[in-house]
Amino acid sequence: METENTAVKYLHNAYGHFKTITHHKALVAHYCFKAGLYKQGLLHDMSKYSPTEFLVGVKYYDGHRSPNSFEREELGYSAAWLHHKGRNKHHFEYWIDNRPDGDRMMTGNKMPVNYVVEMFCDRIAACRVYLGEKYTDSSAYEYYELSHKHYMIHPDTDRLLKRLLIILRDYGEEKAFAYIRARVLRPGYKY
Repeated sequence: METENTAVKYLHNAYGHFKTITHHKALVAHYCFKAGLYKQGLLHDMSKYSPTEFLVGVKYYDGHRSPNSFEREELGYSAAWLHHKGRNKHHFEYWIDNRPDGDRMMTGNKMPVNYVVEMFCDRIAACRVYLGEKYTDSSAYEYYELSHKHYMIHPDTDRLLKRLLIILRDYGEEKAFAYIRARVLRPGYKY
């Protein structure tokens, strides 16, 4: 009986996790398409379907927060997150490296603008998935404000992401994506 219950729980978690990450991926694709980032929208977070990430998601799935948080609490780190951030350029953690001046200090490098926009889309989608009906246009900004002070993110990248989150918060999605298309993703844009 216990083996049967374990199998049922595993199937339930597998289905729930698959549904959650696929819903998230579809939302990010929707937002990337609004920005004009079609290839990034289609390829976003494909590593979440790899065994390294997916099986952790199944093990720790609860539908209310990232399974990586549970793995981190249990092990002291998240192997799934380390795998994920090392393969997805829309995470600022992907861009952390030793300083280019030969100093062995780690630093957050400036992200290419298209990945900052994908990160913006990712944050909106994650808030929508995990907050559900409680989501508002200020949700992604509020979540970022809770934790960004300890991030190892390039100051310019931080400012651009924050600017986009503030436009979303203050003026809504349509204005935020109009700004991205008209200004941010234009050739020659410097931030």
